[in-house]
Amino acid sequence: MRIKNILIIIFIIVGLYIVLDFRDHNSQRAIDACVAGSQKLEKPMTIEEAKEFCKKKILLKNK
Repeated sequence: MRIKNILIIIFIIVGLYIVLDFRDHNSQRAIDACVAGSQKLEKPMTIEEAKEFCKKKILLKNK
């Protein structure tokens, strides 16, 4: 019974670490997709302008 509880706690801790670690990866992919999409606009932005614009929009949406 004790070993089972310890394994469950370890599994939960490892799962939380993986989820929190990939959260940044997903937001970075969203920013990259936004930057790529901004290049297809009629009046394209520079990469730096697009990255700042996308970071602001995505981070505000997540709050």
